[in-house]
Amino acid sequence: MPSRRLCLALLPWLALAVHAEQPPASLRAAYANAFLIGAALDTAKINGDNPRASEIVARQFSSLTAENDMKWSAIHPEPDRYNFHPADAYVDFGARHTMAVIGHTLVWHNQTPPWVFLGDDGKPASRELLLPRLRDHIHTVVGRYRGRVKGWDVVNEVVRDNGPEVLRDTPWQRIIGDDYLDHAFRFAREADPRAELYYNDYGLFNREKRARALRMLRGLIARGVPIDGVGLQGHYQIDYPPVAEIEQAILDFASLGLKVMITELDVDVLPSRGQIGAADIARREDYEAALNPWVNGLPEAEQTRLARRYADLFALFLKHRKTITRVTFWGLDDGQSWLNNFPVPGRTSYPLLFDRQLNPKPAFRAVFDAAR
Repeated sequence: MPSRRLCLALLPWLALAVHAEQPPASLRAAYANAFLIGAALDTAKINGDNPRASEIVARQFSSLTAENDMKWSAIHPEPDRYNFHPADAYVDFGARHTMAVIGHTLVWHNQTPPWVFLGDDGKPASRELLLPRLRDHIHTVVGRYRGRVKGWDVVNEVVRDNGPEVLRDTPWQRIIGDDYLDHAFRFAREADPRAELYYNDYGLFNREKRARALRMLRGLIARGVPIDGVGLQGHYQIDYPPVAEIEQAILDFASLGLKVMITELDVDVLPSRGQIGAADIARREDYEAALNPWVNGLPEAEQTRLARRYADLFALFLKHRKTITRVTFWGLDDGQSWLNNFPVPGRTSYPLLFDRQLNPKPAFRAVFDAAR
C-alpha cells in the first residue's frame, strides 16, 4: 500500500488526468449572457465528414460562419448556375443546434468569378449590366435563406489600406461607381427585411484606416442606407495591436449607433515582415526558415503568451459587452487556419483555441476563465 505522503503527492496529477478525460467546458454557455461566440468553418466541420469536429462546434459555439462556401465563387460559379448544397448544410446545421448563422460575404473584390465583371462579348461589363447582376445575386442568395440567416456581411474590405482615397479600386467601384455600396445594402434589405446587415473589414484598429472607414459609414448612414453593424476583423499579432487601440476602434464605431462585432478572430504567434495587420489575401511574403520556428509544436512559453493575449482580448470584449454582439474565431483548430499559408505559404501556425488534434489549448482555458 502506498504511503499517505505519496498519495498526497499524486493528487494533483490524478486530478489533471481526470480533467483531461472530461469534455471541455462550453464557451457558448460561458458567454451566453455576454455575446454570441462563433467560428468560421470549412464544409467538413458541419457536414458529418469530421464528426468529432462537428460535435465540438455544436457544443462550444452559438454562431457559425461559412469560411468560403457562401462567397460568390463557391455559391454562384457560373452565370446560370448556383451551388447551394454546401451553404444549405451550414444553415441546416445551425438550425439543428440552435446556432445563429452568419452569411459571408455578398460583395467582395476577391473570390468573385471573372465572368461577373464581363459582358457577353468578353469586354468589361457596363453599369447597366453589372448592377442588375448584383441585384439578382443578392436577391437569390439572401432570399433563399430569408428568415434563417441572422445577418450578412454584405460588403467586405472596400476601404483602402493607405492613401487619401476612401474606397479601394475594384471592378465594382470602376464599373458601377461608389454607390455600389448603397445598392448592395438596399438589395439585401429587400431580400430579407429582418436580417442584420454588416460591413466587414480588417485593420480597423489602425487610426488612418479607421478614419476612412468611419467617413464611409457616416456617408451610408446619412443617405439612409440600411446598415446595422460593423465587423472588426480580429487578425491580431501576439503583441500587436495594443488593446487600447482595439478599444478605441470599438468605441468609435459604436458611436455611429452601429452594432459592433469582432470577426475573423485569430492571434498570429509567428514572426512576420511587411505591414502588420494587413490581412489582404493578395499579400505574400517569401518563405524563410526563420519565419517558421515551431514546426514541431508551440513551446510552453509561447502557449502561455498566447493564452495571456486571449485573456486580455476577452477582458476587453467583456468590458464592452453592451456594445459587442458577437465574437467569431476564424477557424476551429490550428490545422484549419488560413495563417498556415498567409502571408508566408507553408508555415506551421498556432493561432486558435484548439490544436491540430482538436484538443483545447491553454488559450481555450484563458477564454473560458475570462467569462467567469
